Formats: sequence, structure tokens, C-alpha cells
Amino acid sequence: MPKKYKVGTVAELDEGSRLIAEVNGQEIAVFNIDGEYHAVLNYCVHQAGPLCEGKITGEMFVDENGWDWGYHENEQHITCPWHGWLFDIKSGVNIHNDKYTVPTFNVEIEDDDLIIVR
Repeated sequence: MPKKYKVGTVAELDEGSRLIAEVNGQEIAVFNIDGEYHAVLNYCVHQAGPLCEGKITGEMFVDENGWDWGYHENEQHITCPWHGWLFDIKSGVNIHNDKYTVPTFNVEIEDDDLIIVR
């Protein structure tokens, strides 16, 4: 049976921002992206860096030849501050190689509270 953990309130988390909370000895970040809440383990699977402390960037787009050209403006990736690995905030998948994935968690809102379900 999943457990629920209060990590903050909706009022604490403006659009495009994040908060990092400890849940059962692990740091989990909650992001407010376009009014939706997403939670990601603050751990880069590359070399254990503090993933969620990195820069939030927009969606990467690729041209018809497979070249990465930049980012759309709808902030949905987190960049590990140690080596620049990029992960989709919603799915936890590395945007360059989908065999690398960071755990994500469901976020529920109860009254004004942000609840991680694990």
C-alpha cells in the first residue's frame, strides 16, 4: 500500500519553481510546471549528483536529421549540475538515452498540501 508524505503547500511553489524535501531519508524535488506538479528523486543516475538542484530548461527539439537545436520554452527538463545530463521532469527519462531513468513519484493535492505518494 502506497504511503503519503506532505512535502509543502501549493502556495510555496510558484509556477516554474521547485522545492526539495526529505522523504524517508531520500531527497525528492517537486516541480510546478505549467500548473502541474511532478516529483523526481534528487539523484542523478550518472554519478549520484544532486540532479534536482540543476537548471530547469525547456523541451529539447530535434530537426529531421536528428540534430539537437535548442529548447522550446515550456520548461520541462532538469539538468544535472555536475555533468549536464538532462532528464524529463515528467517521466524521469534521460533525453539523450532512454535507458537512463530517474525515479518519479505521483503528487497529489489535499486541501493546499502537496503530497508525495510512494
